[in-house]
Amino acid sequence: MTLSMYQASAPVFLRALHNLRDVLQKGEAHATDKGYDPGVLLQTRLIPDMFPLVRQVQIATDMAKNGCARLAGVDPLKFEDDETTFAQLYARIDRAIDYIGTFKPGQLDGSETRAVSFMTRNNGEMKFDGQSYLLHFVLPNLYFHSTAAYAILREAGVALGKNDFLGAQRRPT
Repeated sequence: MTLSMYQASAPVFLRALHNLRDVLQKGEAHATDKGYDPGVLLQTRLIPDMFPLVRQVQIATDMAKNGCARLAGVDPLKFEDDETTFAQLYARIDRAIDYIGTFKPGQLDGSETRAVSFMTRNNGEMKFDGQSYLLHFVLPNLYFHSTAAYAILREAGVALGKNDFLGAQRRPT
């Protein structure tokens, strides 16, 4: 059985974003239960030179939504990076999930050799074929930033475990 580009991307992205949302909800509940402003967590980071929680979530959502768009050969939907509350982060994740849900298998399947290029702030123009873009850029970055968000919350005392990161088995939509 062959694994299609759609199967290797959209459902994987959706699962990661649903799990990230669940982890964030536990973080917000933890802060509320402990009696402090949950917004404090949004600016928390593990060390001074890393991005805070809010930016980790922004990047994770960008990886997923932009990944689908670029594999489909369309310009990614732009999100402003202006979230300052958990509610706004949930809305961002929900928008990304909804956007990813608009992509159909036929838009992504066969994109293994599609040329993907985009500009980055630190590395200038990056060029890939679709398969390399998915396997060597999008997925590692999505999981890196989702893991960083998890680690920030865990370090802050949120009761999280491996199963929170892995999440429930969800059927692809």
